[in-house]
Amino acid sequence: MVRMRRLRAGSNLRSLVRETAVTINDLVYPVFIKEGKDIKEPVASMPGIYQYSCDRFGWELERIVNAGIKAILVFGIPKHKDETGSEAYNEHGVTQNIIREIKKKVPDIIVIADVCLCEYTSHGHCGIISGNEILNDETLEPLAKMSVSLARAGADIIAPSDMMDGRVAYIRKALDITGFKNTPIMSYSAKFASGYYSPFRDAAQSAPSFGDRKTYQMDPANGREAVRECENDIAEGADIIMVKPALAYLDVIKKVSECTNYPVAAYNVSGEYSMVKAAALNGWIDEKRIVMENLVSIKRAGAGIIITYHAIDAARWIKEE
Repeated sequence: MVRMRRLRAGSNLRSLVRETAVTINDLVYPVFIKEGKDIKEPVASMPGIYQYSCDRFGWELERIVNAGIKAILVFGIPKHKDETGSEAYNEHGVTQNIIREIKKKVPDIIVIADVCLCEYTSHGHCGIISGNEILNDETLEPLAKMSVSLARAGADIIAPSDMMDGRVAYIRKALDITGFKNTPIMSYSAKFASGYYSPFRDAAQSAPSFGDRKTYQMDPANGREAVRECENDIAEGADIIMVKPALAYLDVIKKVSECTNYPVAAYNVSGEYSMVKAAALNGWIDEKRIVMENLVSIKRAGAGIIITYHAIDAARWIKEE
């Protein structure tokens, strides 16, 4: 008889042979910064997550640092929105200002700047529009201007999430010629048109005012296409590739990690977070156990970087191990 249970007999023995471990170094915490003063607004659909104004974010930044988290992903929410998303590349815009403030207070923390127009446009789409069409090539220039502006503010990593074709190459060229050749790009390479994003649209105030994003985000049914998207972004100059969402796309994370030798990030998105929090608040599940199991599954699938709203709690639980 093969006795597989021999290596499960005690906690120390199980730890000794454990194949996958999530560490605090794997975690990236997303934050939402809203233009204005004295703002700390709860996101109703994401228990425990808040929008902060720049002047109120210091408390949250301290909590992040004390948890041991070394990287954050920044989303800005401006007061002024227009059809072209011009606030996205305002040198004194909400995102640029908070990046400067964060780097002044905690120089060593890695600031990843999300690059997309959806939070900045009056129509909520990720690109320039003409009628009901989202224009690809016309969107590349504002994305590049936004990337350079965020790098100039102090962003350590530029993370385009718009899903326009060719944007990684366009951004890479813009960064290089403006003196940011050493600024990495973490591309949302395989970003699916997912129902799991709904709570995020409350948090970032970025719901589209018409139609949906299925003409530029990926069809959830396509796995092989996701690999091609990642390979394209690598060829264009991406340093890190991302799969989003995570839990419903573990097979895609696995394929991408096996087909490329690049760092792979996965975004444990708002809907995945909110379902766990809702069940935990109702007493239906053990929150710690479920969260850590989910994060281990993402790591086991092949993601070395996990962007998650659970990061602060997970960091605490990891320390308690």
